[in-house]
Amino acid sequence: MLLWLARFLLYIPLGIMHPTFIKGRKNMPKGKAILSCNHRSNWDIALYVLNTPRKTNILAKKELFKNKLFGAILRNFGAISIDREANDINAIKKCFKVLKEDEKLFVFPEGTRLKNEEDILGEIKSGMTMIAIKTKTPIVPMWIERKPKLFRKSVYYIGEPFELEQFYGKKLDEDTLNRANLIVREKMLEVREKYCNKKKK
Repeated sequence: MLLWLARFLLYIPLGIMHPTFIKGRKNMPKGKAILSCNHRSNWDIALYVLNTPRKTNILAKKELFKNKLFGAILRNFGAISIDREANDINAIKKCFKVLKEDEKLFVFPEGTRLKNEEDILGEIKSGMTMIAIKTKTPIVPMWIERKPKLFRKSVYYIGEPFELEQFYGKKLDEDTLNRANLIVREKMLEVREKYCNKKKK
């Protein structure tokens, strides 16, 4: 109930201040999936959630939950609090539960937002790839073209899903996870190349 009320109250004002479009929706698979997106701004979560009708559980830094009211709203939006400075087992368990229930999990695999708009993509962390491999979950690469600014259009591009099946059943040591991370990175950059660079040509 709170989720739909928040959508209703925020959709129009945010739609005017931050017009947002999602392209490539046809690529979103039914059932469980991990949505892997680059991170530009603290607005990234809100703008995506408000512009998609599907429930999407989002992995969000614990600092966003310090305000009790804002934290409650985030939880109703399906957000999962994670401590980025520690091995947050509780958050990982919640991610496993979400995927076991055949739902979507939205992750910023860089673990933080890029503050310099000239930067393209940060280092991919191993947490998301480990979860994807252990749960045998498709990954949907996504790309946000640029940092949201007032009255400037924001676009989320959705690429084709893929699986890290070559790593299923293997020991997930550092080398294996690094190789998996590189694949995730390449797939995300392919989405950028397909949509964003194409527009510039």
